[in-house]
Amino acid sequence: MTGKDKDYRYMATSDLLNELSKATFKADADLELKLKNIIIQQLDDAAGDVSGLAVKCLAPLVRKMSETRVVEMTSQLCDKLLNGKDQHRDTASIALKTVVAEVSTQSLAQSILRILTPQLIKGITDPGMGTEIKCECLDILCDVLHKFGSLMATDHELLLSSLLSQLSSNQASVRKKTVACIASLSSSLSDDLLAKATVEVVTNLKNKVAKSEMTRTNIQMIGALSRAVGYRFGPHLGDTVPVLINYCTNASENDEELREYSLQALESFLLSESANEYTDDEDISWKVRRAAAKCLAALIVSRPEMLSKLYDEACPKLIDRFKEREENVKMDVFNTFIELLRQTGNVTKGQIDGNEMRQVAYEHLCYYDCTDMYCSPRWLLKQELPKIVKSINRQLREKSIKTKVGAFSVLKELVVVLPNCLADHIGSLIPGIEKALNDKSSTSNLKIEALIFTRLVLSSHSPDVFHPYIKALSAPVLSAVGERYYKVTAEALRVCGELVCVVRPNIEGSGFDFRPYVHPIYNGIMSRLINQDQDQEVKECAISCMGLIVSKFGDHLNAELPACLPVLVDRMGNEITRLTAVKAFAVIAASPLQVDLSCVLDHVVAELTTFLRKANRALRQATLGTLNSLIVAYGDKIGLSAYEVIIVELSGLISDSDLHMTALALELCCTLMGDKRSSQSVGLAVRNKVLPQALTLVKSSLLQGQALLALQNFFAALVYSANTSFDSLLESLLSCAKPSPQSGGIAKQALHSIAQCVAVLCLAAGDQKCLSTVKMLTDILKDDSSSNSAKQHLGLLCLGEIGRRKDLSIHAHIENIVIESFQSPFEEIKSAASYALGNIAVGNLPKYLPFILDQIDNQQKKQYLLLHSLKEVIVRQSVDKAEFQESSVEKILNLLFNHCESEEEGVRNVVAECLGKIALIEPVKLVPALKVRTTSSAAFTRATVVIAVKYSIVERPEKIDEIIYPEISSFLMLIKDNDRHVRRAAVLALSTFAHNKPNLIKGLLPDLLPLLYDQTIVKQELIRTVDLGPFKHIVDDGLELRKAAFECVDTLLDSCLDQLNPSSFIVPYLKSGLDDHYDVKMPCHLILSKLADKCPSAVLAVLDSLVDPLQKTINFKPKQDAVKQEVDRNEDMIRSALRAVASLNRIRQGYTIHASLDESHVNWM
Repeated sequence: MTGKDKDYRYMATSDLLNELSKATFKADADLELKLKNIIIQQLDDAAGDVSGLAVKCLAPLVRKMSETRVVEMTSQLCDKLLNGKDQHRDTASIALKTVVAEVSTQSLAQSILRILTPQLIKGITDPGMGTEIKCECLDILCDVLHKFGSLMATDHELLLSSLLSQLSSNQASVRKKTVACIASLSSSLSDDLLAKATVEVVTNLKNKVAKSEMTRTNIQMIGALSRAVGYRFGPHLGDTVPVLINYCTNASENDEELREYSLQALESFLLSESANEYTDDEDISWKVRRAAAKCLAALIVSRPEMLSKLYDEACPKLIDRFKEREENVKMDVFNTFIELLRQTGNVTKGQIDGNEMRQVAYEHLCYYDCTDMYCSPRWLLKQELPKIVKSINRQLREKSIKTKVGAFSVLKELVVVLPNCLADHIGSLIPGIEKALNDKSSTSNLKIEALIFTRLVLSSHSPDVFHPYIKALSAPVLSAVGERYYKVTAEALRVCGELVCVVRPNIEGSGFDFRPYVHPIYNGIMSRLINQDQDQEVKECAISCMGLIVSKFGDHLNAELPACLPVLVDRMGNEITRLTAVKAFAVIAASPLQVDLSCVLDHVVAELTTFLRKANRALRQATLGTLNSLIVAYGDKIGLSAYEVIIVELSGLISDSDLHMTALALELCCTLMGDKRSSQSVGLAVRNKVLPQALTLVKSSLLQGQALLALQNFFAALVYSANTSFDSLLESLLSCAKPSPQSGGIAKQALHSIAQCVAVLCLAAGDQKCLSTVKMLTDILKDDSSSNSAKQHLGLLCLGEIGRRKDLSIHAHIENIVIESFQSPFEEIKSAASYALGNIAVGNLPKYLPFILDQIDNQQKKQYLLLHSLKEVIVRQSVDKAEFQESSVEKILNLLFNHCESEEEGVRNVVAECLGKIALIEPVKLVPALKVRTTSSAAFTRATVVIAVKYSIVERPEKIDEIIYPEISSFLMLIKDNDRHVRRAAVLALSTFAHNKPNLIKGLLPDLLPLLYDQTIVKQELIRTVDLGPFKHIVDDGLELRKAAFECVDTLLDSCLDQLNPSSFIVPYLKSGLDDHYDVKMPCHLILSKLADKCPSAVLAVLDSLVDPLQKTINFKPKQDAVKQEVDRNEDMIRSALRAVASLNRIRQGYTIHASLDESHVNWM
């Protein structure tokens, strides 16, 4: 390595690098010294490739040398940097950076910093040092601060003073590197030193006689500080923002760069964004406009609650700037406008716009605040539509491809946010679409964008809007179907599918002559359908489109169907296109045209039957739906033998492991049995194959929803088809409830399922069978034997389900028989009796409701159960929209209000639900009565009436909306009540309003949100210690309230994002919740994930403060003697926290990781 031949030196250094890189390499003290000296010597080698290899040797050497040797080497490298020859300075600088990068232990870092920090400060501040040395020292210091800033707290003040002095350097390169250095330092500075830095920079900015280049540096310094420290810069905004705005507005026309830097700094206050996007090219005004557009985009993304104001003030100016002459700026303007549209879609998702709101108000007499309606972002966007379309049309006439792509991107987003918004402007947009698709200069990208927009606009608008323009639109779209690039072809085929539906929206006729377009569209798609040598996406789109063509134009394609249908059948045989072809036949089968499928029907049914055995779940689901449609439409043309084969296959699909598939299989089974031609062999197949599976399914505790309804219909169909006797079916169902030695008792949910199936079975069998079944069930209840508790339980549930569907007053004293079960020693029997009594009353209100009310008054011990019976009656009446007699309502209300102050929480909850559901039926009476009780002296009464309001707010429009709207604040403002039960009730009610009727509460949110946030804070006065003798137990009475408050915020983020300022919630409220109890952390993790998706800039601004509580949660380990429940709960919490971290990781690429995050935080994430 010390030879004269540079080739020998190179090869020797290369061999050394290989040895050092081996995991097994170890060096003693003497070898370490020799290695250190030889590599330091090689750094000065005259041959650049040798010194370069020596630098590479440093990385493995630092990892394998003792701490003392590394410190010595650092000292020598510092000496080379500051005092060595000019030609060796770059190598010394790179070597020092390598050493810093490889330091991995805190003790080594502290040892190196003791040597390195004074030398770097000397290199930066010594007047005798040249510019190059200063720049190298600043570069190294920036790396050091970024990695070890928090370990240098004792030197922070000295470092800051040294660096601030360099902001006035005459050398631009020194000033630029100083800005980066101070930014790296600021993330670990104390608040006092950060304030000192900010004050000095602001003071420099206020200096009127300072040179313009110094002013620009100080403005850049403000932006860098803001990006580095995020929310910690908040206290200094009052001083900095006015100064920056002053420079924005008062900078001379010749100093556009100053204006640009000011806008960038303002942008940094709004959004954590990389400043590297802005170049140091020549000073021209377009950069200012571009910076302004980016600043505005940052404001739109980070402050969704300002959308209405942005539409008033910024939207018109953005639309006006669509005419921007500089293309790059125009793209940024388009992107900013797209952000405005996206944010509008985010914050108004699920809400109705002005016209819809007025329609709802008219139909349901609902009252909505017109002020809110006319200030909503969607309504304001609608007002700007004519200007937007006019300006976009102008851009579509431009020659620039990039401009036209951007214009279509805006239109796409517009249609997504406001479907049906372009109905009055379609005619003006058609020429732009035609030109984009027909022009020879159009790129594939432009054609794809134009086609996507066309598809979106066709699917979201009324068909008759397009009828005058079908001729102009169809030709370029069909031409695009023949394009060579597969993405253009696939998108054109999707547009053709929408075009078919628009050309003939309904079979009866729409007044539009579609016939001239049938064969051109068919021929264009057929040419693609028969072509095997093409991309899979194109094949699938061609199949889907042909399915639509046959379903819509089949009556005009009689000659073509024998050629077309076999091709679709052939595609069913191909594993790649199988699923799409099955769905295409489902579309054809559902067509009211009854297209002639005789040439392929048997083949299709046979093929579909085999698909029921395939492992592909999506294929089996699609197959079941298609078979159902085919049997409904073409059952008389399908052989009965095919039915039997299908039934055999269906039996394997009925299971509680996939309830959706089960529902589809049972529906198909009912369709097969409903066919009048069904023979005894079909019935036998159902009895032998499907019925056993159905009886197993009915015992499942998972059975619910559509699968349960399908199962009920299945049993009814079995009776109707007369293939199975009622008695044997009833016996089979009742036997399902018997506990088996293997599985033990049957689940409560399964008993309810069996009872519902029994009720449906009885009604399908007729009055006589129903009568005998009810008699049999009442006989079971009369049996006093307590050993038959399971039988009595099922009997009561069956009576309730039958009584709800049929009047049982013909059975004398049935109510007394049921109420006798209230005396049972078993809780489940009493609960079932309560349920049965309420449902029997639904079948004959005039007879049974007075009986229940009388019993509540006279039977104090049975009140809770009787109230549950009353609840069943009221809930069923509110669902069925039936009304009570006037006298009954008065009696019910008096009874319920008397129980508002009950000491039992269960009674109060039942009362609240009853009051809420009656409010849906009689809102005029109930709302004032509930409002009066919000001022009651009894806390339980106040809480009960608020919970009642919660139960009265349902998703569908109701009469109560109009009446309760002016009174909402009376209920929700109880969130500041002194009693925690009342506050929790108000929070739960607010959450329900936010989920079901957000428009009703938007005007109240400015007042409610601070009160809601206050409920998320841990309150010491609600924490008490219970002395349990040998140990003490801490009880947090505020836990449930905090959990409810965070869950309410989670709901508000979905429905009222435009009313929230996420930044003010994240710190301190969400941060506190992330470090709270298990039950609070879980909803906080969900909120953080949601905010990361919807308001990424607000999260990034304070990300450093959120890392510690997340890390603490993930690293938490339960005690050694923790029970399994605690271990499982901790694992659930860790998974929840990791999902939140994954959401933070997915924040889109337009944002950079926050500069103030410690490197350890970044590595941890």
